Amino acid sequence: MPNNDYIPIRSEIREIIRHTAHEWTFRMTWADALSVKPSQFFEISLPKYGESPISVSGIAPGLLDFTIRKIGHVTNELFNYKEGDTLYIRGPYGNGFDLERYKGKELVIVAGGTGVSPVRGVIEYFADHMDETCGIQVIAGFRDANEILFRTDFAKWRQVMDITMTLDTGEPTEEYGIGLVTKYIPDLKIHDPATAEAIIAGPPAMIKFAAKALAETGFPEEHMWVDESRRMCCGLGKCGHCRVNDTYICADGPVFNYTTVKQLSD
Repeated sequence: MPNNDYIPIRSEIREIIRHTAHEWTFRMTWADALSVKPSQFFEISLPKYGESPISVSGIAPGLLDFTIRKIGHVTNELFNYKEGDTLYIRGPYGNGFDLERYKGKELVIVAGGTGVSPVRGVIEYFADHMDETCGIQVIAGFRDANEILFRTDFAKWRQVMDITMTLDTGEPTEEYGIGLVTKYIPDLKIHDPATAEAIIAGPPAMIKFAAKALAETGFPEEHMWVDESRRMCCGLGKCGHCRVNDTYICADGPVFNYTTVKQLSD
C-alpha cells in the first residue's frame, strides 16, 4: 500500500474470466498480493467515473482476483476494459478472514450468490492444504444455473472436499440440488459442532437464517464468522456511509463474529 492511503496505484488487467453475462473476474497485478487476506477489499478507481469497493476473490503471487458484478456507474464502464488495460486500485482494507483460526479444525462455509467471491480465497487455500484441516464442507447457493460462479473451481474442489451446490429454481441434478442453502445445513456431517468453525457470506437475510440453522445443529454463535460487505464506500471509515450504530463496516470489518453482526441494525 502507498504511504498515503487515499492514493491509488496502477494495476494491469492480466486476465478476464467471464462467469456470467454480468459477473466477471478481473485478475490484476499487485506486487504484495500474498500479504492480502481473503475478504479484504480494494477500491477500484476509473478516472472520470469514480471508484468502487470490491472484495478480493483470489490471491496468487503478484496477482489478485476481483469478481465484479455489472451493476452501477463504475462497474458498467469497467466491463468495457480489456486484458492489458490499466486500472487504479488502493488497499487492502478491512480485516479479512484469518486462515490461522480455521487450521486444525472442522470448517463449514455457507455462501450465497456473489457471497461466494469473498470466501473463495479460503476454500482455495484449504483445497491446496487439506492436511491443515480436520474436514471442510461447503454449501453454495445460486439463483439459477445461469448465475453460477467459479464452475471450474467447484469442479476442482469437489475432488478434495465435501461440496453441496444448490439452485433456487430449476430441476435437481446430480451436480445441483434445489432450494435455499439453509435446507442443506441439517445434513452437515460434523463430528463436534461445539469445536468447529463456520463462515457465512451472502445477503443479510441468508446470513441470518443460515446462522440460525447452524446454531440449531450445535454451532456456538462465537464460532461463526460473517462477511458483512454492505454499504461500504470510502474504505477508510471517513465518509460514514457504512456506519451502523457505532460500527464502521469498512474499518471494523468486513469480517465479523456473528455475535457482533446480529447486533448491527440499520
